[in-house]
Amino acid sequence: MRRISKLTRVAVGVASLALAATACGGTSSDNGDSGGSKDDLGVAIAYDIGGKGDQSFNDAAFAGLTKAKEEFGFKTADVEPTEGETDADKEQRLASLARQGYNPVIGVGFAYGPAMEAVAAKYPDTTFGIVDSVVEGENVASLVFAEEQASYLAGVAAAKATKSNTVGFVGGVDIPLIHKFQAGYEQGVKDTNSKVKVIPQYLTQTAEEGGFSSPDKGKAAAEGQIEKGADVIYQAAGLSGQGVIEAAAKAKVWAIGVDSDQYNQEALAAYKDFILTSALKDVGGAVYTLTKSVQDGKPLTGTQVFDLKVNGVGLSDSNPKMAEIPGLKEAVDQAKKGITDGTIKVNTE
Repeated sequence: MRRISKLTRVAVGVASLALAATACGGTSSDNGDSGGSKDDLGVAIAYDIGGKGDQSFNDAAFAGLTKAKEEFGFKTADVEPTEGETDADKEQRLASLARQGYNPVIGVGFAYGPAMEAVAAKYPDTTFGIVDSVVEGENVASLVFAEEQASYLAGVAAAKATKSNTVGFVGGVDIPLIHKFQAGYEQGVKDTNSKVKVIPQYLTQTAEEGGFSSPDKGKAAAEGQIEKGADVIYQAAGLSGQGVIEAAAKAKVWAIGVDSDQYNQEALAAYKDFILTSALKDVGGAVYTLTKSVQDGKPLTGTQVFDLKVNGVGLSDSNPKMAEIPGLKEAVDQAKKGITDGTIKVNTE
C-alpha cells in the first residue's frame, strides 16, 4: 500500500509571485547519468496542455519553480508540450530531463501518468512528481488536491453574488478530475441557496480536442450560458478559461477564476473588475515543497494531499468588490470552518 500524507503546512506563498514573461524552454545536454548532478541542477517541470501563459494551472507550477530557483540558486528547466503528442513523447521528455541531472522532475498534469510510471523505474536516483494523478513508484510523489473544497467555496460565493438565481459552470474536458470541480461548486451553491440553478457545460470529451487550450471554445460556452440567464460563471478549463472570463466581462457579469488568483494576472487585467474571486489550487506550493524536500535530502514520495486544512486549496479575496456583496464573506468563512472541522463533507462527483 502506498503511503498517503497530508502535509501539515503548505502556505509557502507562491501564488502571489510575479510570473516571468518567458520560459527557460530547453535543457542542457545529456550527461548519461541516471541521478544527475544534483549540486548544479534543480527542479524541472514539464507543462500540461495549454503550456505556459495560461494564467492558471501551468503558470502556478512555474511560480513554484521560480520560488525554488530564487531560494536555492540552482539551474532549472521548464519545457512545453507539443500538439498531438503521445505518451512516448512525454516519456522521452521526462527521461531527457532526468538524464541531464534535474531533480526533481515534475509532470504538470494527469496526462503524464503513464509516461512517469515508465520513466521513474529507469531513473531510481531521481525523484519524480506528478500533479493531479497518483502514480505508483518508490521515487514518485503524487501531488493531489482537494479541488472540490475550493470549488465549494466558489459555489458559496456564486450563490451570494447572483441576482438572477442562475449560475454557470464551464469545465474544460469531461473527465473525473473536472467532475470534482463541478461537484463541489454545485454543492456549495445549493447549500447556500437552494433556489439557484446551476448550468454545467463541458467544452470537449477529450483533452486532444482542445478543451483546456481553446479560449474561443470557452468564450462561446460562456456566451451561451449568459443568454440563459447566468450572471456568475465558474470555469475550470485551463487556457480556455480566459475566453470565459472575456465573455463575462463583456456582458458585465461575474466570472470565477481557477487555480491561480486570476484577478491579479497581468494578461487578464482588462477583465479584472469582473473576476469575482478564484478557486485556488496551490500547484506552485506543491512544486516548491517537493523541490525543498529533495534539497533537504528527504525527498517526499507517495501520495501527498493538499487540502483546505493545509492551505493547499482556498478562495482568493483580491477583488475588493467581494466585500460589497452582503453576507458573502461571512458565508465563505463559515463554509471554510465547516469543511476544515469536518461538519461539511464535500462531494467529489
